[in-house]
Amino acid sequence: MDANGRTGGNRHGITGLVLVRHGESEGNVAATRARETGAQVINVPARDADVGLSDTGREQALALGRRLAGVPQQSRGAVWSSPYARARQTAELALQTGGWREQIRLDERLRDRELGILDMLTSAGVEARLPQEAERRRWLGKFYYRPPGGESWADVVLRLRSLLADLDRDHPGEEVLLVCHDALILLFRYILEGFTETELLDIAATTSVLNASISRFVRPAGTGAWQLESFNLADHLAEQGVAVTEHAGDADVRPR
Repeated sequence: MDANGRTGGNRHGITGLVLVRHGESEGNVAATRARETGAQVINVPARDADVGLSDTGREQALALGRRLAGVPQQSRGAVWSSPYARARQTAELALQTGGWREQIRLDERLRDRELGILDMLTSAGVEARLPQEAERRRWLGKFYYRPPGGESWADVVLRLRSLLADLDRDHPGEEVLLVCHDALILLFRYILEGFTETELLDIAATTSVLNASISRFVRPAGTGAWQLESFNLADHLAEQGVAVTEHAGDADVRPR
């Protein structure tokens, strides 16, 4: 029997998982501008972990908070966030606006994918400055390609599996809110829905996770299969007159 009084053969964990992408960041704006102008380098104001929200991103976080204000007190569970500034700021602004008293738990496993040698480079920049890496990325595809000093999506999946085990242990019977990054939301789908690499990459090639969007998985019994109840919803932004932004990553994700 563990500390929660559960026997080894009858373990129950979290019953719901709400995934929120951070609001638009200054890095999102800079990356989109660099791609549109054909620049090789993304002009960001700080290291990735310290890049904060844009003015639009702050408005999105406030709109998210007004949406969260409608969640009944008894349905509010734990809140975990990536420690990166754009996610942490989104969580802080949303919870304060929504009147949530839950303390935000920061966890490095929710950080964005580490890009290593490719950090701050656009696709054009990788092609021009690191052609061998560009070719290796095309050959392996986005799921298994690991840039020097960085992570593959498969690497990120390993840390997310570890996080899910901790959520089940620490918050049995609760619905947990996670504030994180677009790639992580897709990778949570890969884990919870049991996707293959091909199924995941088909979604990644055609779908952009919107800033401050909400996705929700449910598992009422706290065990067994997860069900995707909603994905990538941003109605709460449009309804409040706040800009809906996507800032998609590279759609060239399949191996070839």
